[in-house]
Amino acid sequence: MIALWHNYQRMRSTGVLGMNCRNVEFISRYNERRLYPLVDDKLQTKLLAQDYGVPTPKLQFVVNTQHEVNGIESKLEALDSFVLKPAEGSGGKGILVVTGRAGENFVKASGAEISIADVKRHMTNTLAGLHSLGGRADVVIVEDVIAFDDQFAGYSFEGVPDIRIVVFRGYPVMAMMRLATHASDGKANLHQGAVGVGLAIDSGRCLNAVQHSRRVTHHPDTGLDLGKIDIPGWRDLLLLAAQCHDMTGLGYLGADIVLDKNLGPQLLELNARPGLSIQIANGRGLLPRLRHLETLPDSRRWQAARRVDYVIEHFREDATAH
Repeated sequence: MIALWHNYQRMRSTGVLGMNCRNVEFISRYNERRLYPLVDDKLQTKLLAQDYGVPTPKLQFVVNTQHEVNGIESKLEALDSFVLKPAEGSGGKGILVVTGRAGENFVKASGAEISIADVKRHMTNTLAGLHSLGGRADVVIVEDVIAFDDQFAGYSFEGVPDIRIVVFRGYPVMAMMRLATHASDGKANLHQGAVGVGLAIDSGRCLNAVQHSRRVTHHPDTGLDLGKIDIPGWRDLLLLAAQCHDMTGLGYLGADIVLDKNLGPQLLELNARPGLSIQIANGRGLLPRLRHLETLPDSRRWQAARRVDYVIEHFREDATAH
């Protein structure tokens, strides 16, 4: 507890952004409410990304009614792997990843087997709003599974890692990689026990790593040294994240990106209210960078590539691990 307190005090001295400040001075001020559906509804986000040319996992089909669930076998027959997700889910809730088949059963990312009845039940619950914001009736998105990039083998357990990049006024300002663990059931969700790895915004190298807000140096399941993480093609990820501002018009957002070994960076989803735990993963606060970017001219005057180059030049970090 004392260590956590000292860590909190150190972060305050480096400009930690609190929830009230985030909500009032950044989300409310820079995000028009009329734009929220573009990111709160993952189906709208995916269709918008396709129109805008932002790479995203291929959409196979959408399930809108219980009648479609009853005959879903025919649509799943041609798919050895797939992802089911609610269009209006949050926090990773309701996402089911199937990576293979075992006879008539489906195999989850964790290796556990489920039946077609389990898949139908999951779809039915999703349509009923079990996983959606406010419990509203929802639809089921069925999309391709990301092909795990071999260079991250051992850094994520029973699941694909993703990268969260916070973007303000079109400028990427802070990033972290979320690594699945056995405790998180193969999901890259920090609240469920995934590891958060703070990444230097100028290089994509590891700065710091935490699990349940406590600092760690190695993956809890595989034992690999997290300090050796260095994301290849980092500028391309920053550019994708910056383009999401242009695509949506949102001034403050979180972009969740995955690396497919065949297709490269892919946009998973966007968040108009990105959480603050990215600061804990990085061991530093967001506020100084946000205040700095507020002093710059309207971001619409600069192309995404120029904004990314500005960040790389002005937010250089000492990416020494642990």
